[in-house]
Amino acid sequence: MAKSSADDGDLRRACEAAIEDPKQKIVMALRVAKSHGILGKSSKLGRQMAKPRVLALSTKSKGQRTSAFLRVLKYSTGGVLEPAKLYKLKHLSKVEVVANDPSGCTFTLGFDNLRSQSVAPPQWTMRNIDDRNRLLLCILNICKDVLGRLPKVVGIDVVEMALWAKENTPSVTAQNKVRDGGPVASSVVREAELKVNVEKELVSQAEEEDMEALLGTYVMGIGEAEEFSERLKRELQALEAANVHSLLESEPLMDEVMQGLEAATSVVEDMDEWLSIFNVKLRHMREDIASIETRNNNLEMQSVNNKSLIEELDKLLERLRVPSEYAASLTGGSFDEARMLQNVEACEWLTSALRGLEAPNLDPSYANMRAVKEKRAELEKLKSTFVRRASEFLRNYFASLVDFMISDKSYFSQRGQLKRPDHADLRYKCRTYARLLQHLKSLDKNCLGPLRKAYCSSLNLLLRREAREFANELRASTKASRNPTVWLEGSSGSGQNVNATDTSTVSDAYAKMLTIFIPLLVDESSFFAHFMCFEVPTLVPPGGVVNGNKTGYDDDDDDLGIMDIDENDGKSGKTSAELEALNKSLKDLLDGIQEDFYAVVDWAYKIDPLRCISMHGITERYLSGQKADAAGFVRDLLRDLESRISMQFNRFVDEACHQIERNERNVRQMGVLSYIPRFATLATRMEQYIQGQSRDLVDQAYTKFVSIMFATLEKIAQTEPKYADIFLFENYAAFQNSLYDLANIVPTLAKFYHQASEAYEQACTRHISMIIYYQFERLFQFARRIEDLMFTVPPEEIPFQLGLSKMDLRKMLKSSLSGVDKSIATMYKKLQKNLTSEELLPSLWDKCKKEFLDKYESFAQLVARIYPTETIPSVAEMRDLLASM
Repeated sequence: MAKSSADDGDLRRACEAAIEDPKQKIVMALRVAKSHGILGKSSKLGRQMAKPRVLALSTKSKGQRTSAFLRVLKYSTGGVLEPAKLYKLKHLSKVEVVANDPSGCTFTLGFDNLRSQSVAPPQWTMRNIDDRNRLLLCILNICKDVLGRLPKVVGIDVVEMALWAKENTPSVTAQNKVRDGGPVASSVVREAELKVNVEKELVSQAEEEDMEALLGTYVMGIGEAEEFSERLKRELQALEAANVHSLLESEPLMDEVMQGLEAATSVVEDMDEWLSIFNVKLRHMREDIASIETRNNNLEMQSVNNKSLIEELDKLLERLRVPSEYAASLTGGSFDEARMLQNVEACEWLTSALRGLEAPNLDPSYANMRAVKEKRAELEKLKSTFVRRASEFLRNYFASLVDFMISDKSYFSQRGQLKRPDHADLRYKCRTYARLLQHLKSLDKNCLGPLRKAYCSSLNLLLRREAREFANELRASTKASRNPTVWLEGSSGSGQNVNATDTSTVSDAYAKMLTIFIPLLVDESSFFAHFMCFEVPTLVPPGGVVNGNKTGYDDDDDDLGIMDIDENDGKSGKTSAELEALNKSLKDLLDGIQEDFYAVVDWAYKIDPLRCISMHGITERYLSGQKADAAGFVRDLLRDLESRISMQFNRFVDEACHQIERNERNVRQMGVLSYIPRFATLATRMEQYIQGQSRDLVDQAYTKFVSIMFATLEKIAQTEPKYADIFLFENYAAFQNSLYDLANIVPTLAKFYHQASEAYEQACTRHISMIIYYQFERLFQFARRIEDLMFTVPPEEIPFQLGLSKMDLRKMLKSSLSGVDKSIATMYKKLQKNLTSEELLPSLWDKCKKEFLDKYESFAQLVARIYPTETIPSVAEMRDLLASM
């Protein structure tokens, strides 16, 4: 067979050059025509639009694994091959020859990883059948050897292809390489050696011989179909005749068997009759035995039930009996301390008796018994009587305890003696009735509401009296002279003494008030929550510490030592309803005491407003320590105190800001305003008072102060525009000098320090520029005219413009620079004039000289560029002249 021009060495080499991957080896390359047909329809239109393509099969080895690819290459405009598409043969699922093509040269390749299976795959048309078989055989061989499987083949006979391969394969070169201890098959077909590129046939020679041998065993000598049918009929008739003959020969034997079966049937029937008779007799016996057993069981069950009933009735009667000693305690017993043990035992019995008559402790069958209903009504009556008597006693008891303490003045602070409130005795007496309250809650929860109100009302009078007496004596015993509240007033003269006296005793008094009463209020809240049976967590552990300070009270008995009456009903954690009720009761307990704290804050503010800073820090420290939910009122009290302190301090800040703004009313302001150095003194004092979280409060005050100060400076400067810059840079310089140390440690002041520095530089620049232009006006106006013309006129034409000739330049230089030393001296005197802060003069003069030299250097560069033949004093000469003055 002639070698096909569709697959040649030049084409494979062109494909290898196009893919540019030395690791990939081209096994076969064939020229084909690509077309697109419509699914299920003829592809005549596609055949008319066929495009030349090249299909190339390549392999790539990586270790022991070999990958196979089908590459589609197309021709570029210059006729050079370039890659178009790449398919992996491991995804090849179907090879189908198009039935519409009578030549059989058109086929499609189906891949299972294409995105849209609804679009018809491209159709490939070979030049002849040999090229088609050569390509398909190579694909199938690679799939079998490399991938270990074959795709589905449709429209072509595989055996026919194998026969074709056998006829068209004169020699096959198989190269087996062993890598890493295992053989790797590579299908390489050389064009010089093969006419057909296949590695081996689909059916080997040995397999073909085995198939022929197997088929040979089934040769039956079948000729014509009719003869074979007649032969089968004859054999069937012979077999049927043989069966009938055997049956006729065995008839005597069958008769003997039948007689034996009839005799056996007679014997079986007799046996069945006897068995039925015995079964009837046995059934009657079983019925008699079952009747006897039933009667015995009923008698035994009746005996057991009667015994159990007697036991249950005895237990029920015992449960319904009310002991006389308990009945006496519940209905008319005394509530004295000596009798509390008997009262508690009676309550425990009553609680257990009531629960014993409720489901599931009581059998539902007893619930409707008249005796049970009557006994339950009797117990309910006992409960209501006892709850009423106990509630009335406790209300009177709380009021009598507080009245006794209020009537004794030794419990409160007196003149010359601060008395720390001591509620140890009060709590000890209340703890006597703690278990009684627990049982009252168990018996009737509704009775606790009035008791809580009575306790809060009585104790509120005591707490308010203690706070009022303590606050009055605290203010009376604290000696401190008042500080001036007018810190930044401008009309009082700059020589006002702003050195404030020590007022630390004021903040110490406030701290002492909090140290004494905040732990007291927290302890009272905790004791109240436990004593009045609120289901909330403990505020402070027994013998605990509040805010790092010892409470000072013997509260190691705050844990009332009370077990939950019903452990099964004990609830872990708090509920929102309980917390809401507790905080409402705490408001009744502690409401009104805040007025005495407010009085101490207002008193401290009148003595020294700046003490609000330290008091704010003290309050914030206590507030951060109040995290228990049951201390809601104490937190609210501290927040109210913090708000009041902030309000008073903001009031001081507003008054100081009004003092600053009053400086605008003066007709003429020169030099440093008085509030600039006073603000530095005020800020230093405020920094000394900062504690804890009061930094934000002070920073807000700084922001307000400085904003008003700078705004007032700008407004005053606008009243005298002629001296505005001098006024501004003197005051901004004074602000920086007075706050230099504080700005290094306070970020807020550092921000305003930099703001003042920028404003100072701007004012200095404006003032110096005004002085320079005033003294050398013609010189720099001439330079400005040149600069303006340079935007529209070439530099070489500027000397010919009106007023800018060389003669005009010489006249201007003569008038401006003749006696320049005198002009500079005049500029120095003008800078010194109206300057009240002499310490600023050296730095201002240095800035002035630098600014003048910069402007003169720019002028010299303009002259050198526009008037290159003219000579003017050099910049170095001018610098030396300025340095000598």
